[in-house]
Amino acid sequence: MLMLVVLCSSLINSACIPETFQDILQESRESESVKTDQNKQKAKAPETDTKKLENAQLKQISVGKYAYEHLDEAGRVVYDEMLAAILNHEEKIRLSTTDLDLMRHAYTAVCGDYGGLFWVEGYVFTRYTKGEELVSLEFAPKYTMSAEERKTIQSQIDEIVDAWLSGISINDTDYDKVKYVYELLALNTEYVQDAADSQNIISVFIKRQTVCQGYACAVQYLLGQLGIQSVIVSGVALGEPHAWNLICIEGEYYYMDATWGNNGYRNGEGLETSFIDYNYMTMTTEEMQMGHMPNSEIDLPECNAVRNNYYIKEGNYIEEWDSERIGNILSEAWLQRRVVTLRFSDDSLKKQAFRYFIEEGYIVDYCSGIAEINYIEDDMWREISFCFN
Repeated sequence: MLMLVVLCSSLINSACIPETFQDILQESRESESVKTDQNKQKAKAPETDTKKLENAQLKQISVGKYAYEHLDEAGRVVYDEMLAAILNHEEKIRLSTTDLDLMRHAYTAVCGDYGGLFWVEGYVFTRYTKGEELVSLEFAPKYTMSAEERKTIQSQIDEIVDAWLSGISINDTDYDKVKYVYELLALNTEYVQDAADSQNIISVFIKRQTVCQGYACAVQYLLGQLGIQSVIVSGVALGEPHAWNLICIEGEYYYMDATWGNNGYRNGEGLETSFIDYNYMTMTTEEMQMGHMPNSEIDLPECNAVRNNYYIKEGNYIEEWDSERIGNILSEAWLQRRVVTLRFSDDSLKKQAFRYFIEEGYIVDYCSGIAEINYIEDDMWREISFCFN
C-alpha cells in the first residue's frame, strides 16, 4: 500500500511602523513555515574578519551540494547567510539581498541540500522600507528547541546513525551504499501519517515512525554520511504533496523514493506481509514521472542512466527467454524464503514466464516442496514478484 502525506505551510502577517523626523521606515513582518527538515544560512551584517572567515568555511561545506551548485552567485551568498544563522542558532540576521524571490529560492535550496536540521521549522522575515523602497530584509529561523536541547538530540541521533551504518563502509561501492540505506529505512521505519516530528529526522532515527518528508530527509542525511550526493525533491505523487530524493551514483543521477520502498501484500490467508519494493530505489526520469511530478523550485537533470538500476545490477532483469536462468533465480529465493521480483524487457517475455512457471507449474522443478504460489503481477513495471516469505 502506498501512503502519502500532505505537507502544509502557513503564512502569518503583522506590521509595525516606527516614525523618524522626515521619513517613515516601514517594517512588515511575515512568516513562512516549511514543515520539512531543512537547512538555512546566515545573512550578513557588516562583516568582521571573523565573520568573513566563517562564511568562507561555510561555502566550503556547501560546495558540491546539488541545490547550492544550481544557484547563481547571489543565491549562493544568501544561502550561505541563512545556513550560518541556523547552524549558529542565531535569532535573526540581515540578509545581503532585498529580493524576496531570491530569499525564498535560496531557502528552498538549503532545505533540499540538508536533511539534518531537525531544530528548525521554517522562518520569519521582516521587510524594512523607506517610502516605497524596500531597503533590507531580516531573516529569523523558527527554532523548535533550544541550542542545548538540540545538542542533546543530536548526540542521540549520532549514536543511532553510527549503529545503523555499522554494516556498511565508506569504501563500499556507491550502489551498495544506496541499496543499504534504502533497505535500512524500509526495515527500520514505519509510515505513520500522524507521527510526531514527522517532518524531520527525529521521527526516523529516534521514534522510527515518519512520513515522506522524514524519509527524504533521512535519505539525504544518511547518504551524506557515506559520501553520496543527494538532494530532497518536493512535488506531488498520485495527486498529493510528496517528497523524495535525487541521488548521484558514480556520476550518474537517479531518483529514489524511500517512502514507497516499504510495500506489502496479503497472502492466501489474508495476512499482511511487508517486503522491500526496489522499483523506487534508482529511477530514471521517465520511471519517476509514472507516479511523481516534481515542482520547479530546484533545477533537476534528465535521468537516463540504468547501469545502477536494481534489477539490472542484481541480475533480475530479463531480456531474453531462459527458463533455466529464471528458475535458478526463483530457486535461490525459495531457499532463502524471501520475495524476489523479476522485471521483463517486454510484455511478451513476462507473459511467457507467467505461463511457464505459474500456469503450467514448472516452478516446482526449481522450488522443491512448494505447495502454493504467492505472487504479484505489475503490468506497469512489467514485473512478477514471487512471495516466498
